[in-house]
Amino acid sequence: MAELDTSGGGHKKGPGVKKAKKLSTRIDLTPMVDLGFLLITFFMYTTTLAKPKTMEINMPYKDPNMKIEDQNKIKKSVALTVLLSKNHRVYYYEGIGDDPNPPPDFLHQTNFNAKDGIRSEIIKKKKFVDDMKRAGTLTAKDETTVLIKPDTTSTYADLVNMLDEMSINDVKVYAIIDISDIEQDFIKKTEEAAGGAAPKP
Repeated sequence: MAELDTSGGGHKKGPGVKKAKKLSTRIDLTPMVDLGFLLITFFMYTTTLAKPKTMEINMPYKDPNMKIEDQNKIKKSVALTVLLSKNHRVYYYEGIGDDPNPPPDFLHQTNFNAKDGIRSEIIKKKKFVDDMKRAGTLTAKDETTVLIKPDTTSTYADLVNMLDEMSINDVKVYAIIDISDIEQDFIKKTEEAAGGAAPKP
């Protein structure tokens, strides 16, 4: 509340001048504290508490008559398997590697160079899949699929670089899966044949 303070004041000096009391205003803010707590209590009771944010996931349709292995089956013609090894080496081959007896030239070696690196192979693979779609060999639902398999000797930075390549080349379907023993043997034999030389940076 506000009140008038009449305790003091000044006056002009001189003959015939009456003394006048100077009034001052003082505001008492004590009731404002009560009002503040009332407002806080009001908003606490009337405001909706934050609800946990959830996102609805639409799972793909499951055909009850289809086997599980057929649901997850990937066409070999759209798949490109990439193996990450030590010293920033990148190996790749066409398909998903389910053949236990691949040909000798099964594995190819490259690197992360912007020119003539794994990016060029991904672009070639996407172009091949698009050509197959236009020819009618593949359906519109078939997408270029990249299987990323890091070796135990690969680095985290190489995996991040590979994921960046997926984003740069707009690869919509890719997966990070465990490398098989057969593929590790392929890497070992390829490195032994090349004398253990690392690809050019």
